[in-house]
Amino acid sequence: MYHVPVLLEESVSGLNIDPDGVYLDLTFGGGGHSREILKRLKDGCLIGFDQDADALANVPDDDRFIFVNHNFRYLRNFLRYCGYDEADGILADLGVSSHEFDEAGRGFSFRFDAELDMRMNQRSRLKATDILNTYSEEDLTRIFRNYGEVDNAKRLVDLIVKARAEKMITRSEEFLQVIAPCVPKQKEKKYLAQVYQALRIEVNGELEALEDMLKEAERALRPGGRLVVITYHSLEDRIVKNFLKSGNFEGKVEKDFYGHVKRNFELVNRKVIVPSEEEIEKNPRARSAKLRIAEKRE
Repeated sequence: MYHVPVLLEESVSGLNIDPDGVYLDLTFGGGGHSREILKRLKDGCLIGFDQDADALANVPDDDRFIFVNHNFRYLRNFLRYCGYDEADGILADLGVSSHEFDEAGRGFSFRFDAELDMRMNQRSRLKATDILNTYSEEDLTRIFRNYGEVDNAKRLVDLIVKARAEKMITRSEEFLQVIAPCVPKQKEKKYLAQVYQALRIEVNGELEALEDMLKEAERALRPGGRLVVITYHSLEDRIVKNFLKSGNFEGKVEKDFYGHVKRNFELVNRKVIVPSEEEIEKNPRARSAKLRIAEKRE
């Protein structure tokens, strides 16, 4: 299967769907969330975004559905291009699809020997191999510390810089051999997941795109419209949580003259929603998912 939709019922119900409304699925992927939204629409419209061309194969044959093969950070321009001024609900299931992880040639997973690519949009130029071979020592250290929260980032980068002076690092197997001395025993998988996450975030500009998307979603939603976001790691979850609670990415609460918090969203679920044990058993990749639902203030 291309991708098993995470928190399907909880996220789609969180949109509070009007059968004649306009909705955006910002991370179309295998189309699981989109198909569930379409079931609940009558004369409404759903616009699905995905910058990965592979997702085109999953587009449903439905007149109510429009597919946009672009990054979700430009959602408002495309909403207008499709003939709508506002949306009634926006859903974003962040992270990498199972398809991208399982397709060996895409280079997202340390389970396969492949070129270190990691581009979600295959039209973009920057690959993980470019980062490893051309970025400065300081920039590499910053990426692994900030985006992977890697404890021994300095040692990791020393190994990379020494190895690339002899020969370019282009494939996953080579990379794993280079960094093997600093991978902690008994924690190999967790450590490698952090290292690969850091590279992937830099390749795709994920955190900047997320911030752009949240600001665009705030402008695109009608008052009373819902924003539903599923996150998978602490970096993106912190950005979403801060923005919904305080209206900015730093989480700095600002109040007006009357003492009211300046923000455009009201939280629908005060407590973050996580998958059930049953869902995690069926789909282990759902384990780290966190769902936040907010409504745009009138």
